[in-house]
Amino acid sequence: MDLVLSLSGTASPFPPPSNRRLKTTKPAGIPTPSPQQTHALTVQEKGSRNLDLNKLKEKEARERKEETNRKIASQKAISIILRREATKAVIEKKKGNSKKLLPRTVLEALHERITALRWESALKVFELLREQLWYKPYSGIYIKMIVMLGKCKQPEKAHSLFQMMIDEGCLVNTESYTALLSAYSRSGIFDKAFSLLEQMKNTPNCQPDVFTYSVLIKSCLQVYNFDKVQALLADMTSEGIKPNTITYNTLIDAYGKAKRFAEMESTLVEMLRQRDCKPDVWTMNSALRAFGGSGQIDLMEKCYEKFQSSGIEPNIKSFNILLDSYAKTGNYEKMSAVMEYMQKYHFQWTLVTYNIIIDAFGRVGDLKQMEFLFRLMQSDRIKPNCVTLCSLVRAYGQAGKAEKIEGVLRFIENSDVTLDTVFFNCLVDAYGMMGCFTLMKGVLEMMERMGCKPDKVTYRTMIKAYSLGGMSSHAKEIQNVLASLEKISSI
Repeated sequence: MDLVLSLSGTASPFPPPSNRRLKTTKPAGIPTPSPQQTHALTVQEKGSRNLDLNKLKEKEARERKEETNRKIASQKAISIILRREATKAVIEKKKGNSKKLLPRTVLEALHERITALRWESALKVFELLREQLWYKPYSGIYIKMIVMLGKCKQPEKAHSLFQMMIDEGCLVNTESYTALLSAYSRSGIFDKAFSLLEQMKNTPNCQPDVFTYSVLIKSCLQVYNFDKVQALLADMTSEGIKPNTITYNTLIDAYGKAKRFAEMESTLVEMLRQRDCKPDVWTMNSALRAFGGSGQIDLMEKCYEKFQSSGIEPNIKSFNILLDSYAKTGNYEKMSAVMEYMQKYHFQWTLVTYNIIIDAFGRVGDLKQMEFLFRLMQSDRIKPNCVTLCSLVRAYGQAGKAEKIEGVLRFIENSDVTLDTVFFNCLVDAYGMMGCFTLMKGVLEMMERMGCKPDKVTYRTMIKAYSLGGMSSHAKEIQNVLASLEKISSI
């Protein structure tokens, strides 16, 4: 109220409207123009204003076009340089232009590549960035690059950037050290990661925090190294660092996936004891996934009720976990009940939701319902992926519908879905089940055309199909191919 009163006494920050009529008095000594003169002057003024307005519009359009052209030219310059293998040679040849690229264009190109984890291309753009006349070292960009390289399992390149960052005068801190430590731990190089942890402890302004430990704990859990996890938790206690919700969620999720339910429950109990560390929907989902994935449906449902009664609301991932658990245990009534609940409370189905339900109906041979859901998925503008297509092919294979599989392949031809070896193995298995051996062998040619290499599963699936079909000579031929593949991989 005081703020309103103080503002009401001040002058208005806005100019008066242009159409407001103001009372004015005509100064003495100025003759009044005739109606004809007034009309002529009005026309002349209007014409002058229109001319000025047109000039202004033309100027703005010209400036916009020039800006667009500069941006296009800058984007083309980046594309040309990146398309060449000898990047430096091109830069030297076009020295004048390569150092005058637009800042926004270069940074957008870098951001796109970092997001897509295209690390090789990102490094080339980063090299271009550093050669620009307007470039100034910024630790934030270095950290994003190091994190990306860590995700792509390129720890040595991440270390090179870390050193470059120091050489360029950027201040290193806990965040930059944690990014480098994460790059090594993600690649399983734990000796180096733990060495960096100790180095951080002895470096001013770079002390490890809860996020540093959480990153290292997560990497250890991914390789089921529970002893190192316990050592890290003890180290946190000695350093006076308390685990946060992320740390506990990481532990609960990992213990659940490893089916170490006693440790999962004790971690949850410990989490509940903490005043400033409350469970959230991620905690709930980890617990639901653990019990549901192991077929303990009763425990999953009790867990769901307890979390809900404590005020934690489920999200789309929660429902996907419930659907998947019910589908895998053949509890289709409860699966339908979850679907109805989602529809009633307007939970938007995701790609994962559709994949779970399509696979569930396909496995029980309900092809009509499966096909209806596939069409519904497309009408919702959700792009099918390899998991979706595998479910369709598997269902048609079990039902002996070879012509339907051909329909799936036609759909793929008219789409931009990227196929993988898992899909082709599913296709091989489907044709093998139906005894379509010519089509099954043709999958190998299809894989070669699409640049996808067969693996051991591909050949073993073919051997099984030929053996069941009484085609021992064909099975032996594939066995020889598999033996040579295993020999090469062991060298």
